[in-house]
Amino acid sequence: MDVACLGIMVADVVARPVRELPERGRLTLVDQMELHTGGCAVNTGIALAKLGVKVAVLGAVGQDGFGDFVIAQLRQHGIDTRGVRRKSGVNTSATMVMVDPDGERRFLHYLGANAQLVESDVDLDVIAQARILHIAGALVMPGIDGEPTARILAWAKQRGITTAFDTVWDAKGNWMRLVAPCLPYIDVMLPSLAEAQMITGKQSPPDVAAVFLDKGVRIVGLKMGEEGSYVRTAAEEYWVPPFAVEAVDATGAGDAYVAGFLAGLVMGWDLYRTARFANAVGALCVTAVGATTGVRSLSETIAFMESAPIRERRES
Repeated sequence: MDVACLGIMVADVVARPVRELPERGRLTLVDQMELHTGGCAVNTGIALAKLGVKVAVLGAVGQDGFGDFVIAQLRQHGIDTRGVRRKSGVNTSATMVMVDPDGERRFLHYLGANAQLVESDVDLDVIAQARILHIAGALVMPGIDGEPTARILAWAKQRGITTAFDTVWDAKGNWMRLVAPCLPYIDVMLPSLAEAQMITGKQSPPDVAAVFLDKGVRIVGLKMGEEGSYVRTAAEEYWVPPFAVEAVDATGAGDAYVAGFLAGLVMGWDLYRTARFANAVGALCVTAVGATTGVRSLSETIAFMESAPIRERRES
């Protein structure tokens, strides 16, 4: 196995385009409403599988229809689901995704089973078979965030497994308090710039990355949406411009970027090619509705990366 993705698992109900929210007691029509898989572990796992990477997903869902759907979709993509726990007394985490005409999104989210995932649920035997352990969706998993995640990462590193880490927006404001215990055990840090700014208290990508590197992270990749990405190690630094595509739905774009980055690591590519490929996977993701629908095969993504126009970085 190449990658084990441990993190949040979600069913997404996606509506688009949402031009206005209905008044109380009223109804507004949309052109499309679809059920998709979501959550960082699921999104990244499916994107990796579509790129030809062997992957397992670990996390929790409820004993409900949404849980059945999520697991069935993972298995349809050939993903190892031995590490998925079915929780009783709680439903599968779900998100109502409202997509604006320009592709930007608004969310209503139910934590559900993700909040019930605890350290003892994590199948270390599955992780032991992977080359990379990716923590997908830190900061909204109260049962394992902070010290428990740090212990899992330390366990993996002791066994020579590369560790990667991604966050989501923390509405409770815990940020560095929960991330700090994990940093000594993270090889690859892949948050959005906005999340990384909140974690570090710094603003510019170089300053943000420096905080992570100083605390032991080996590679930092910051997702910057329409500005592309910024990647840095102790020896290398790149501003990687985005590809110019027509955005339909930005849902899952960050997870697609992470999948591309992890795939580049699996294939042993250099840092710049890995980051460009990650940008390409993220760009293709936004061309279709849903978190993984737009993700293409490895060969198709490489062809896109080598031929698609880029959007030059705007100087501040």
